Amino acid sequence: MYFAILGEDVANSLPLRLAVRPAHLQRLEHLKAEGRLLLAGPFPILQDSELLTTFSGSLIVADFDSFDACQTWANADPYVTAGVYAQVTIKPFKKILP
Repeated sequence: MYFAILGEDVANSLPLRLAVRPAHLQRLEHLKAEGRLLLAGPFPILQDSELLTTFSGSLIVADFDSFDACQTWANADPYVTAGVYAQVTIKPFKKILP
């Protein structure tokens, strides 16, 4: 089953993000290699119609056997353990299109 993992960043998260980004991306590449990653990416902050190089959070949609398995995976993410995310919300996701 797909789950959406929504991470909301702490204020001024960019230095923390950059420090642990390689480890975060490595975990996503592992999900991708297993065919379980539907999509992933950050939410850039929009200011005066311009995308900034800072972020308000991220979205990951991936296949997990259960909510508990997804939560365990999300809790071990470097963005969580390093304090990039102030809050993580997990919701079941049903892909309809495309």
